[in-house]
Amino acid sequence: MRIAIIDTSTTRAAIISDGLREAGLDDLVLIDPAGALVAQIEAAKPEVILVNLENPSRDLLEDFFAMSRALARPIAMFVDQSDAEATGAAIDAGVSAYVVDGLSKQRIKPVIDLAVRRFQAFSRLQRELDEAKNALVERATIDRAKAILMKRRSIDEPAAYALLRGQAMRTNRRISEIAEAIVTSDALLGDME
Repeated sequence: MRIAIIDTSTTRAAIISDGLREAGLDDLVLIDPAGALVAQIEAAKPEVILVNLENPSRDLLEDFFAMSRALARPIAMFVDQSDAEATGAAIDAGVSAYVVDGLSKQRIKPVIDLAVRRFQAFSRLQRELDEAKNALVERATIDRAKAILMKRRSIDEPAAYALLRGQAMRTNRRISEIAEAIVTSDALLGDME
């Protein structure tokens, strides 16, 4: 597993690197926090990002939170000081593990493992939510297409659905695609009676 380490202190970065190597993780990349973070991280292609900030300012935290939102990777963040607002902002930004005053060699590996698992769980939930939203949109489109067919052809709902299903099978397309075409054409053509 490749891990990107972002730390303003080379001494602390060395402690983190040593802790990770002792835990058997030696594919490490040090990222210069003064440089373009997102570009460096994209070039390094890490599976996990570990950020250590001694006493972060609000602006610095905002920069890291913006980076976190832009990158779809687990991020473990160690800070020496924090408040409820910063903690909430970190979680909202997608930081998978936010540890206050807890940097020690023996804690780094378990925190990274936690960050990876939380990221995977969150990603799975996000995928499921997206699929559910898409299914609802498709269902609404199919219902609108059935209503259009029912009105235009003076048929009942089962017959309208049978028409959609039959056209989908004949053209080897999904029912929602056929429904979308009907809804679109109805919007363009309007009531032509």
